[in-house]
Amino acid sequence: MHQTPHRWIRAARHRDRQRLLTAGVDVPVLAELDAHRFLRGPYTAAGTLLRALVPAMLAERPDLVTRHQIEILSVAPELRESVPATRETLTSLAVPAERTRFYSRMRTLRHAHGLVDLLAAWLRHLDDGPRCLLVENLHEADPTDREFVGTLLRRIDPGLLHLRVATATDTVEEPPGAVAVPIRTALQRYAVPVDGDPSPSATEPPADPTSYARAYVDGDCVDDDPAVLAAYRELPGPVRAALHDDRAAELLATGEWSCRLGAVALHRERGGAPGSTGANALREALEYCVNLGFYHATLDFGARGRAVIDWSAQVEHWWAFTTKMTTSLMALERPLEALALYDEARAQTDSGMVHMQAAYATAMIYTRHLEAGKRDHRKARAWCNAAIAFARLAPNPQDSAANLVFNRNGLALVAMHEGKLSEALELITTGIASMEAALGDDKHLLHRSVLRHNRSQLLSALGRPQEALADLDTVIAIDPNYAEYHLDRGTLLRRLGRLDEALESYEQAARLSPPFPEVYYNRADVLLELGAPDEALAGFDRVLDLDPEHLDARINRAGLRQALGDTEGAWDDVRTGLARDPDNGHLLCVRGQLELETDPEQARRTLTDAVAADPTLAAGWAARGVANYELGDLPAAIADLGHALELDDDPAVRFNRALALADAGRQAEADADFQACVAADPTLAAEVAEHRERLLPA
Repeated sequence: MHQTPHRWIRAARHRDRQRLLTAGVDVPVLAELDAHRFLRGPYTAAGTLLRALVPAMLAERPDLVTRHQIEILSVAPELRESVPATRETLTSLAVPAERTRFYSRMRTLRHAHGLVDLLAAWLRHLDDGPRCLLVENLHEADPTDREFVGTLLRRIDPGLLHLRVATATDTVEEPPGAVAVPIRTALQRYAVPVDGDPSPSATEPPADPTSYARAYVDGDCVDDDPAVLAAYRELPGPVRAALHDDRAAELLATGEWSCRLGAVALHRERGGAPGSTGANALREALEYCVNLGFYHATLDFGARGRAVIDWSAQVEHWWAFTTKMTTSLMALERPLEALALYDEARAQTDSGMVHMQAAYATAMIYTRHLEAGKRDHRKARAWCNAAIAFARLAPNPQDSAANLVFNRNGLALVAMHEGKLSEALELITTGIASMEAALGDDKHLLHRSVLRHNRSQLLSALGRPQEALADLDTVIAIDPNYAEYHLDRGTLLRRLGRLDEALESYEQAARLSPPFPEVYYNRADVLLELGAPDEALAGFDRVLDLDPEHLDARINRAGLRQALGDTEGAWDDVRTGLARDPDNGHLLCVRGQLELETDPEQARRTLTDAVAADPTLAAGWAARGVANYELGDLPAAIADLGHALELDDDPAVRFNRALALADAGRQAEADADFQACVAADPTLAAEVAEHRERLLPA
């Protein structure tokens, strides 16, 4: 920790944090960012950084901009005028009425990783020594900026960038629910704390409080100076509201969209008409954020919107604020709070549309979102049937048809969770036919693609991979830029033994999306099967850079490092992995293989633990067989190697058993193993011939 150049500045007031942020900076400053969410909402800091850097990137490294266009446009929407969006999907293009898929909460983590990759590549391009990034008000930042900064702290090369991050105190609270990158943990682990003593107040009570209050509003309400706050609060309500309205109009005139996600919504909410223009501004920000997967911000806008409207007179606003909150709560793994809001909604209104949507979502909570032990598929089926009944009541036949298919798709998911795969397949197949018959070719394209994707997954589960692949190819033809489809296609092709095609599908998925570990893990696994260990090792390195907790990648890299002779690297992975999962059979197996080099007795004990943890682990039985052989226990060696062969008929293991059988005087059995070994792997012929000549009588 003492060698890190990163600093965590902690002081109660902005003026003190600002003084400490810049004190002692000894490298050029890349940018100075204010992360306060009141300014531009999600990605206030990251968006400011991109707006500053992307113009130069376009001039000098347009390839970087093209590669990271999804992250750039999601974080800094104003850059659409200069950065073309060439990888739109049916999800990103869907009109609100047809939006039936919402992004995973992990999508913002993909953005964070992509931004780190982009920034690192740009700094390497500049090639003029490290820069310093100053970030103020992180304690008031939206979770998207916290996630970005936390990821940057862990992953960025300190030789490229020094971070100085300022918060009000050392108590940086995390939002409720699932958080991919806890910022407090990241700051404690990767930055040196710098605490500042408060300076004497530099602000005297003003003769004209209005000037201070106006400055506070014009600064978008981020100032924490007590005198300024007091001046603002002492103004009459109508005067304050007028200041907010003036500032909102000024910001809207700039045309910068991201201001609508922060300061514009705030000023309209505090302006002269919170229930009308305020609600409209909050609703606009809410719809944008839920569609981009900015779920913490959606919750904030939803709660604030519900607080300023008349629930009975503004039903459309009320339901939009409420249902977008429930969507976000489910995404953030807070299903019980979502369930409570749906119960509230059912008590609030007799709208058939609201009851239909609430019934469907309640079914999804019971079948998917609750903890595994608390799910209730019977209740979920009941709520799906209620949603289907409400769907039949829609006055518009096309709406009724689309809603019936949508809700029956939910019932198919319940059936799948119940193990009723044939019922689920029939429901989805009927739904596809119904939509094609009832709707025009340009209607509900997103949901049609979702249905076919779901059918592909069911066909795969039913052991019909060729049909599953055909459906997936149809989906990709109409939605070619959705990375997850290519990931699933790679998995199907791998299952069919078409490894080269699987590799291309995984690489296409990686090209289409900001980085996420699963695609790099699957790609590395295929490279390993294709006999490209060095490329596979680089792939596992990439996975663990993105997600150090990815246990399967840790296991595979440990084994691969051991096989490639990197004993030190293998030990590092084994120790790290076993610290997280002490009884993991695969990691114990690698540890035992490493111990074989110096201590066969200890290796035998470790490998005994490995096969006890996972009796199906062929490599563990094989390695214990080698340990027994080296210890002179031939019967145990022959038994272990035989058990390994029952699990996986590996020529190398058969070769080792032949050696043990020959030493035990069982020449005929040894000869049979030698011959089977060569038949399975002709490259072993010379080695087998040498050992047969030495060990077996002519």
